[in-house]
Amino acid sequence: MPKRVFRSDTGVPERIREGVADLSARLGVPEHFPDEVVACAKANVANVVLPELDYTHIPFVTIDPPGAKDLDQALFIERAGDGFDVWYAIADVASWVHPGDAVDLEAHARGQTFYAPGTRASLHPPVMSENAASLLVSPTPRPAAVWKMHVEPDGKMSDATVTRALVRNRAQLDYAEVQTMLREGSASESLQLLRVVGKLREEREIARGGVSLPLPEQEIHSDGERWRLSYRASLPIESWNAQISLMTGMAAAAIMLDAGVGVLRTLPPADPPALRRLRQTAHALRISWPKKMAYPDFVRSLEPEEQSHQAMLNACTMLFRGAGYTSFTEGRPEGDLRHNALAMNYAHTTAPLRRLVDRYVLEVCLAVCAGQEVPEWVIEALPDLPETMAESDRRAKAYERGLISLTEAAVLCTETGKEFTGTVIEARPEKDDGELMLAEPAVIAKVEGDDLPYGEEIRVKLIEANPRTGVVRFRAPCAGYGSIGHVHWLRRQVTYTNHWTSRPGDRGES
Repeated sequence: MPKRVFRSDTGVPERIREGVADLSARLGVPEHFPDEVVACAKANVANVVLPELDYTHIPFVTIDPPGAKDLDQALFIERAGDGFDVWYAIADVASWVHPGDAVDLEAHARGQTFYAPGTRASLHPPVMSENAASLLVSPTPRPAAVWKMHVEPDGKMSDATVTRALVRNRAQLDYAEVQTMLREGSASESLQLLRVVGKLREEREIARGGVSLPLPEQEIHSDGERWRLSYRASLPIESWNAQISLMTGMAAAAIMLDAGVGVLRTLPPADPPALRRLRQTAHALRISWPKKMAYPDFVRSLEPEEQSHQAMLNACTMLFRGAGYTSFTEGRPEGDLRHNALAMNYAHTTAPLRRLVDRYVLEVCLAVCAGQEVPEWVIEALPDLPETMAESDRRAKAYERGLISLTEAAVLCTETGKEFTGTVIEARPEKDDGELMLAEPAVIAKVEGDDLPYGEEIRVKLIEANPRTGVVRFRAPCAGYGSIGHVHWLRRQVTYTNHWTSRPGDRGES
């Protein structure tokens, strides 16, 4: 299933404005911050206490989508002996939010930032999240939680610590810009080392059995009444940058487990029956999967450009289910605490402007690394954090699914009755329908028809596209495509990253 990116220069597009309003009301996504929350945020900004340690001499830069304002992370890498020192500054939200104040209570009610075309329901008021607390390019230094991680020549992280310090962002870069710099040879040594360290960490991921699905990105562009959808392959720099974020989450998890207090991001292992069904799907799609080939190696062998492989990748999104959080305050808990898709212990810690739990992870790690007791307000909040985040995730995912449907319907609403070509990426023979991925425009929607040929390209007719409700339906004009044997049909799960939500650099932070 492709990741989604929405780019709009005109705010919420007129065609879906009513649909977005209905969706927001149904899910309780707030439109504005209460006056008392805004007033509290302004007061906190005016009276912030800055750290004494000064790291403004370190030439940090940020790498984000174009136009981003809520900048959580800044990076600098240098050689250290025969290895590397990775400096990773994370916005220090706790310097701006006080336990139990109006901003804190509102953040707990939201859990995370909810993104929509041309707008957002931020976790924190914009005066903080898009200004004072954001690591924007500015002559005014920002407080940050600064990680220093040493990476050995083979990519292994051998040491990690975090401390509060003042930092200054030297340049706000975007992914395409950095990729061009690297290709043309104009990138700084730090950015060149990002490529080196990123590749080393990718090799470590492969060695430990981690896997990332090579999903294409679906871009939805709006400029007034004009709509366009397209697919985009991720740039290598996005994966290298993501590896730094993943490494930081790995370091945070290790620190908290050693201390016996914290909160981890967990994902149960795939159960054997699910893996067997996935192999049956590969067989039905006529994709080679040797018995001795492990699942991560199989995923890396897939080519997203091939039609049958698109269907296979869609099926792979269903293998690992049940991501959640596990908090602990009295020693290391029993059981499997790993994020099994990443094949490691892991914590969310690099996006505190946009996700509540990251602030708590940072506070635990800062206290442990300073040799101090974890603050009592953190200890008191940890037991309830998993459910707070689970509820927020449920709302966010429903909101995302609704927005996807609305935008796809808006793109197609003037095309009813026309024929399109697409690949069947899911079939439900018991319901005589399935899921179709169009090549042009880049849409994924329901298709009706019996004996749909899983993993094959077919012609279909658009019979409904309603931008108010988000309903999009295609119909295969002819039945009788023929059975492809005993296949376990998987229902669709939408997973996407978009311009106004998760950064490409947050890959793996699911």
